[in-house]
Amino acid sequence: MHRDAQREVYEQMAPKLYRTCKRYLKKEEDIEEAMADAFYTIFTKLDQLKEIGAFEAWARRITVNQCLLTIRKNVNFNMYLDDAKLSVQPVTEAATHLEEEDLLNLLNFIPAGCRTIFNLFVIEGYGHKDIADMLNISEGTSKSQLNVAKTKLKELVNQLYYQKAR
Repeated sequence: MHRDAQREVYEQMAPKLYRTCKRYLKKEEDIEEAMADAFYTIFTKLDQLKEIGAFEAWARRITVNQCLLTIRKNVNFNMYLDDAKLSVQPVTEAATHLEEEDLLNLLNFIPAGCRTIFNLFVIEGYGHKDIADMLNISEGTSKSQLNVAKTKLKELVNQLYYQKAR
């Protein structure tokens, strides 16, 4: 692939793929590494893309897989999180509605295993069997982690956005 074409692809895709990485990874250096690895894979495996119209979805899948490689090194998905402590401060001004961006930001306060499975299931649209295969966990663990993520998100939304002023 010609360098100018690579630069153009990078400039078009980098913001989208960065947001994808940010949903999975917290540390900026992990995000940058996952993006660099994803773009390397995208550029070196471009010949494997079967339909040019599917490029964005294909690139996003590669990026998600790079994020999962990073997460699998550091996260025990089989750990149960009944007592996971969340340390957040309530929103000081009254919020009248919750925006998508607010919800995505709240994901940062959820433990990495739950956040990863929530992203894969809710945002990326994978089923529990696929998630279990990708993360080398049981389907039950995937379902359990998703339920924990939903519960924690609900608690955060109630605590931070809908708590009555005292």
